Amino acid sequence: MLSHEITSVVGKHKARKRVGRGCGSGTGKASGRGTKGSLSRAGAMRYSLYQGGQIPLFRHLPKRGFNNKNFAVRFEVVNVSELERFEDGTQVGVEQLSRAGLIPGAASKVKILGDGELTKRLQVAAHKFSKSAEQKIVDCGGTATKINLEVKPIKRKKRG
Repeated sequence: MLSHEITSVVGKHKARKRVGRGCGSGTGKASGRGTKGSLSRAGAMRYSLYQGGQIPLFRHLPKRGFNNKNFAVRFEVVNVSELERFEDGTQVGVEQLSRAGLIPGAASKVKILGDGELTKRLQVAAHKFSKSAEQKIVDCGGTATKINLEVKPIKRKKRG
């Protein structure tokens, strides 16, 4: 190969390996899979925790503790400074925050935090307010209205 023949195109396309095309090809007979065993068969898969038939580590260890993550209520956070984009005297609810792109959707639960300054008079409705955020909204002549959180009843198994 000469220096003027080297371009970005050279070596870009690599031909796929055609296995099982006779012993003369170099990848015939077992097609590069070795001999016997589950990984030589079609449809064989390795999963990350497999330890060659040995009892995996996660099955040796006891189950401990309780995780409350599934039951946690997650809030989308909006700072008071981000409410400046709304016009003076408007009502700001979850739907308006969603349309403005401050929260992902209208189904989100919102908490207003007091970071930044607010100069406009707004009627803000959210699920939660920090004390400083509520104070800043009221100081500007606006109102901070709390939306009730819907608490789902916990279904417990009956012992009997």
